[in-house]
Amino acid sequence: MRKPEKPLTTPQRLASVVKSARDTMRKDKGLNGDLDRLPMLTWILFLKFLDDMEIEREVEAQLAGKPFDPVIEAPYRWRDWAAQPDGITGEDLLRFVNNDTATRPDGTDGPGLLAYLRSLQGANGEDRRDVVARVFQGVQNRMISGHLLREVVNKVTGIHFDSSEEIHTLGNLYETLLREMRDAAGDSGEFYTPRPVIRLMVEVTDPRLGETVLDPACGTGGFLVEAYKHIATQCHTVEERIALQKSTLYGGEAKSLPYLLAQMNLLLHGLEFPRIDPENSLRFPLTEMGDRDRVDVILTNPPFGGEEEAGVQNNFPADMRTGETALLFLQLIMRKLRRRPKPGRAAVVVPNGTLFGDGVCARVKKQLIEEFNLHTIVRLPNGVFAPYTSINTNLLFFDRTGPTQDVWYYEQPLPEGRKNYTKTMPLAYEDFARLVAWWKHREENAQAWKVSAAEIAAAGYNLDRKNPNGPADLEHLPPAELVESILAKEARIAEIMAEFRALLAEPPV
Repeated sequence: MRKPEKPLTTPQRLASVVKSARDTMRKDKGLNGDLDRLPMLTWILFLKFLDDMEIEREVEAQLAGKPFDPVIEAPYRWRDWAAQPDGITGEDLLRFVNNDTATRPDGTDGPGLLAYLRSLQGANGEDRRDVVARVFQGVQNRMISGHLLREVVNKVTGIHFDSSEEIHTLGNLYETLLREMRDAAGDSGEFYTPRPVIRLMVEVTDPRLGETVLDPACGTGGFLVEAYKHIATQCHTVEERIALQKSTLYGGEAKSLPYLLAQMNLLLHGLEFPRIDPENSLRFPLTEMGDRDRVDVILTNPPFGGEEEAGVQNNFPADMRTGETALLFLQLIMRKLRRRPKPGRAAVVVPNGTLFGDGVCARVKKQLIEEFNLHTIVRLPNGVFAPYTSINTNLLFFDRTGPTQDVWYYEQPLPEGRKNYTKTMPLAYEDFARLVAWWKHREENAQAWKVSAAEIAAAGYNLDRKNPNGPADLEHLPPAELVESILAKEARIAEIMAEFRALLAEPPV
């Protein structure tokens, strides 16, 4: 099979094609907003990307004189039903994509496209067929015009991902789509972790080749991608790269859309067989988890503010049951950290409420202090998750070398002259430079201080500690300064409202 010559897919060309495809999707009455359009575009791009990868591998196999075993068989490959601009369209295309059985592009009858993709099955449950089948379990075609769907398919056919440079281009576009997905989902409770926060947590936790890494609530796979990139720099042999591919990274994501996005995100970044559990990571009884279920490193931002059903809560000890999803995940993380020979370590995003909560929350923190080494809490400034949530957040770093002796706190400051992070001026990784430098050479300073475990226990395991070295609290300011401070805040509120008004005045894209 000869690899056809094609022009390079540049970022500009890719962005232009994607914009044009989205414009076409806006005409379809079955799609309502970006929360419908972006997932559609994602799985269409996924199929094109997959076929380009398959063609590449087929060529490589032929050159090496080896047999090639395709993931997707004819006539379901992109090149079979999508590549020809005058191919199947209208109602015939909708029936082929949507129906359980349909007349296929080659004129024969058989499973429809999505039904076929969902039915794929590997020989041992661990190859790319299983990945594709799991990806498409939750996928639906929401477009109701087969002619508009054909237009979108034709536009996507015009791009290709044959070289590593082009895959990198798609990766960058994908990052943009993820941010837009985050924007579209922000008002429905879906929050995605800012990339600088992910990078910080991975860098200081430092997962090593040979260790297992888990994100039990992986969302779109940000922590796993960053961990993959971090560990890939440690690989120098074929055996090490195989180990990274097959036995290093694991995730769990119960929602179908983030699950699809995570699979594509990981594939795009080079992980060929993502091991993502498509069900709720909290579904197993906690006490039944043993050493074989444990991992070396856990990196995660579990959903907070969520409410788990009673059946899930029953998987936890009677005195530790709660509907609060973040607390259940915190217990799961503690349970799944490896004990020996090398104690496991974790980095977890939690809301402020977890630090000062009582009841079950206090009992979870008591266990964390008494059985684990909670060595660091990074207090993030306002607006890190802006504009999707204003909830203040913290990063917990702990390991299984416990019990805790002292907890180091680090209050991450805002950049000089800034009062908040915003959508247009978000957090940058460079903002963590002083924290990264402090991490291995710790001493108390204006941002860092230490509290003993005994003091925390005496306070009922309240971890919400103010910075003793920070600026004086508002209530202790002199009246004149207090007035000035209030006026400054009001001025900032006026600025934010002006930004909102300008955004609302912008014509829809």
